[in-house]
Amino acid sequence: MSGVSARTGNRTVVGNVSLTLDGRMTGLGGDQDVDWVGPHARSDEVRAHRERLHASATTALMSGADVDSFREVWAPAVEDPSADPRDRAFAQWLDAVEKIVVSSAMTEPGWRNTWVLDVDPAQVAAQLRRQSGADVLVLSGSLISRLLAVDAVDRLAIVWCPELLGSGARLFDDDLPRSRWTLTSSTVSGTGANCTTYDRLR
Repeated sequence: MSGVSARTGNRTVVGNVSLTLDGRMTGLGGDQDVDWVGPHARSDEVRAHRERLHASATTALMSGADVDSFREVWAPAVEDPSADPRDRAFAQWLDAVEKIVVSSAMTEPGWRNTWVLDVDPAQVAAQLRRQSGADVLVLSGSLISRLLAVDAVDRLAIVWCPELLGSGARLFDDDLPRSRWTLTSSTVSGTGANCTTYDRLR
């Protein structure tokens, strides 16, 4: 993991996101227009990819707009014996882990171990990166974009899904600062999704 070696002892901020081939996080319908992710997310390789990410993280960072959808999707799997064990493990991790929500509108998230901060996400990331400890997993694409704009992401974990949407929110906006990354892992799923990890070269 050469991209973060210069920051030994500090926390690694990891952006975790699924993208289409044209770089979309969502379709034209907004945050709820993500049905294209489902078939890929249920593959063994994508589940293993997600498992590796949360196994090394002790903080989840997300936007206020995403909290309800994450809870709606994952809370039922916490104690569901019929759920895939890897999905249940992630749901249990997400339920128990420290969750930092960046929001100017939310006051009470209604989810244990959750703190709402009405501040610039770059400030949150900067403070977390100065600490020693395990990874910080950023689960909201909109936050990843904002952190990329200030060069505050140390690792990108991207599941490239073989889909083209043609419209919708992009992860990589124009005018991002120039940066160099190295591919540290890549696994192709049975559905054709490519689970990749890139480390920032500093």
